[in-house]
Amino acid sequence: MKTVGILALQGDFDKHQKMLDSLGVNVLLVKTVAELLKCGGLIVPGGESTTLSLLLKKHDMWKPVIEFAQDHPVFGTCAGLIMLSKTITREPVDTLGLIDIETARNAYGRQVDSFIDDVRLELNGKTEKYEGVFIRAPRIVSCGNGVKPLGWHNDNVVLAEQGNILVASFHPELSDDPMVHQYFLDKINQIL
Repeated sequence: MKTVGILALQGDFDKHQKMLDSLGVNVLLVKTVAELLKCGGLIVPGGESTTLSLLLKKHDMWKPVIEFAQDHPVFGTCAGLIMLSKTITREPVDTLGLIDIETARNAYGRQVDSFIDDVRLELNGKTEKYEGVFIRAPRIVSCGNGVKPLGWHNDNVVLAEQGNILVASFHPELSDDPMVHQYFLDKINQIL
């Protein structure tokens, strides 16, 4: 398998690295366009979406990430989901617009409102229960045509994909279960 990049400009990239390390994957912490181009896929981690937006522009990575996503899998978690969304309805921020979803930032509340609860995932034809860690999480308000919901917390979509783009409103890197990361790795393997 080709190297998996984790955008390392800001956020919880180290937890994603530990999860991928546990799966025996070659990981590159991406801070430059040259590093991005060495990767077969990219994870955009949680963090603070306004800061992440500013840093992508400051490091001249905005357009290269959009171009990379045209033919490489990209996985956004929490703030990463916000960055990949087409539309933000609450507290707007510039986004990469890579998946046709409408997202509300901090929809589950502030930091003190963070929680862990079961989510239902439908991956590879199987329904599984998964531990969802929600920290100042965004909510997927609506999914456009071509977006496939893959996971739910109660009635809310919390995991979705469109082509090679995957997003989660929760933090799968904080779970002990590598199922979601493995699903992303499988997307990379299908393209390579």
